[in-house]
Amino acid sequence: MKTLLASAALAALSGSPALANKVFVSNERGNTVTVIDSDTWEVLEEFPAGNRPRGITISPDGTKLYVCASDDDTVRVFDTETYEELHTLPSGPDPELFVIHPSGNPLYIANEDDNLVTVTDTETHTILAEVPVGVEPEGMGISADTKYVVNTSETTNMAHFINTETFEIEHNVLVDQRPRYAQYTKDGTRLFVSSEIGGTVSVMDIAEDGSPTLVEKISFEVPGIQPEWLQPVGVKVTDDGSRVFVALGPANRVAVIDGESLEVLDYIVVGQRVWQLAFTPDQKYLITTNGNSNDVTVIDVAEAEAIRSIQVGEQPWGVVVQPD
Repeated sequence: MKTLLASAALAALSGSPALANKVFVSNERGNTVTVIDSDTWEVLEEFPAGNRPRGITISPDGTKLYVCASDDDTVRVFDTETYEELHTLPSGPDPELFVIHPSGNPLYIANEDDNLVTVTDTETHTILAEVPVGVEPEGMGISADTKYVVNTSETTNMAHFINTETFEIEHNVLVDQRPRYAQYTKDGTRLFVSSEIGGTVSVMDIAEDGSPTLVEKISFEVPGIQPEWLQPVGVKVTDDGSRVFVALGPANRVAVIDGESLEVLDYIVVGQRVWQLAFTPDQKYLITTNGNSNDVTVIDVAEAEAIRSIQVGEQPWGVVVQPD
């Protein structure tokens, strides 16, 4: 016993390991959020999150969880420790995806039903602006300098670049059919937009003034998989820009792309109908939501290999990991 106590004391003096980060998964059909420990990969909790929770994000300080309760026409805000609902935020009808300003305020919310991007103040709980965009807005991304928010409109097949000071659209870029997600590189020099039905990812170079230039469209091909099943949805880019990961929907795979050459390097087999993606803060792992198999897959990023599957709620949609 003395030896064990001495060892514990020595470990404490030498510094404790970092605490595990919580992984939050929105379950669209189950109307819940599942919480997973990123160290043990065990499910910690599952709690009610409103009707049809989809988009999910977290405050920069890690204390508040924001959930698009699409059928409630609101954003629900939860405490990340107690899982208690703190309040709601006005969102406009049918909020689907959103992005939070790095400061924690405001939220930029895509309203699928009324063709608007709603800008909501997270402190005063008021709407700052409603920006008309194309038909069926979904994807939301924010530039590294926070001067632009990008919205993708599914039916208009465009990426709209909204000035975050004037709330005016300054650029429109036509992409392929049914754009779903917009993801900037960390340095802000590139933007990736996935097109679910078009089967491509559009790559844009971003100038210093924020203006975009379409430079490439990445397509996918997997032996034995019908082309119409290759439906790009969620996109994540490593901080160094070296790798791009794309969820391919009913193909049940995540594509691995070289961030420089834009060549597809590999396909990782995951669960059924892979939808959204999230890195752990150290980017050692990538978590996927798999809507038809009701699970998430954990991918070892360095090895580009799926290492485990975790059952969650019914039809998992969105995923976010608590920051350090």
